[in-house]
Amino acid sequence: MNTLNNHTLLYDTKCPLCNLYTSGFISTKMLDVNGRKAFEKLTTEERTFVDIERAANEIALVDKENKKVIYGIDSLLKVIGNSYPMIERIGKVSFIHFGLTKLYSFVSYNRKVIMPSEVQPTKELTCVPSFNLTYRLLFILISVFITGYSLFSFSNLISDLPKTSFQTELFIAAAQIIFQSLFLLKKDAKTIMNYAGNLMTISLIGCIGLFQLQLLNMIIPLSQTFIIISFFGIVSLMFFEHKRRVKLLELPSYLSYTWVLYRIIVLLVLLFGI
Repeated sequence: MNTLNNHTLLYDTKCPLCNLYTSGFISTKMLDVNGRKAFEKLTTEERTFVDIERAANEIALVDKENKKVIYGIDSLLKVIGNSYPMIERIGKVSFIHFGLTKLYSFVSYNRKVIMPSEVQPTKELTCVPSFNLTYRLLFILISVFITGYSLFSFSNLISDLPKTSFQTELFIAAAQIIFQSLFLLKKDAKTIMNYAGNLMTISLIGCIGLFQLQLLNMIIPLSQTFIIISFFGIVSLMFFEHKRRVKLLELPSYLSYTWVLYRIIVLLVLLFGI
């Protein structure tokens, strides 16, 4: 493994994914022992040639000798390409590079709704990405689609539950965002969209649980009792995750209970058509 010396990645210490891959680069010796540095520990000198706002959105790779910086997917390709030149060459093919750049931006601009962190206003520098409405809406739309499909697929496992269509489940998933937003009308649009992003991440967590349950049922046929108990176990985990995120976002705690209320209303409508 070739080590890229005298280069440092500026990473978000509150981002588990950022922590994972930057530490991975060091443990595999793609970077030397000083190959990563917390964003908030930027020195006064480094701030003169590092674009602070861009570095918060796209991980920055600092060439300490030449005081040059590259950002985002290019910085990752530089690190990986030092050990695996073919990967860097493939990554720089125009249409592949375009796709990688968009994928990186999609994850980066949504990383705080995927894995939120506690607000720390006392810090002079915080590695918080700019709010990007396009990528946030895209994240929400993809999440609604996955949630709708997951619920539609899972509903086939519960024999006593009335059959619904994929379109109905899509509507239910999307309508939850609208329902919850009604309780945040006094907040600004950015706050609502940040909450909506977190809300859909919780739904995706639930989808993972439902998928595992369906997979287990394919291997070992499960009883209806086990499936229902497991379903409510997944919902309970989602509820506590919702409470945790609401607290991190410094939003009203009652949002967790209106989240449950919406699900009860939907269940009653499906069961009794009321």
